[in-house]
Amino acid sequence: MLTLGLDPGSRVTGYGLVRREGPRWRAVEAGVFSLGGGPLPERLSRLHVGLAELIARHRPEAAAVEGIFSQRAARSALILGHARGVVLLALAQAGLEVHEYPPATVKRSLTQGGARSKASVARSVQQLLGLSGELRADASDALAIAICHLSRSWVPERAGAPSPWLRAIAGAPAAPPSAANLLLRAALKGRGR
Repeated sequence: MLTLGLDPGSRVTGYGLVRREGPRWRAVEAGVFSLGGGPLPERLSRLHVGLAELIARHRPEAAAVEGIFSQRAARSALILGHARGVVLLALAQAGLEVHEYPPATVKRSLTQGGARSKASVARSVQQLLGLSGELRADASDALAIAICHLSRSWVPERAGAPSPWLRAIAGAPAAPPSAANLLLRAALKGRGR
């Protein structure tokens, strides 16, 4: 399954495509839409065009977007809301299933406890996907969002976890174990940590 993760912003929007191949994940592409300066409508138009081209080129099966978090500055929150609206519009126009995850949920899916720094999340993303070199923070965040979705939509059969519908029928908690945490732990064990 190919999932597009997005970290919306009005000046820079991060994107990351992650493909799940059985129990393994692979980064397909990651980067940013640098929207530059200028009037907000022009930046939003550039975001829409770039995102539509990316979706047409890769044809992801699902999309995950960072959810709304509280902002102190009302104007900043409003402008971010415009960028999120453009992202959600482009995804809906492409017919993609869209999932939203709050920043704390994304962190929890990649780190123990979720109270880690952005740098810690970025290191987890690089280890999990086997990436080397520096990624822009927005691209790393977008990959983390895609991984979060994949870890919540994939239940590792080897761990003995029942499928989501079996849990629902049995009345068990609906949240699957974090596959990202399971894979990250296995990778760290293999490195002697």
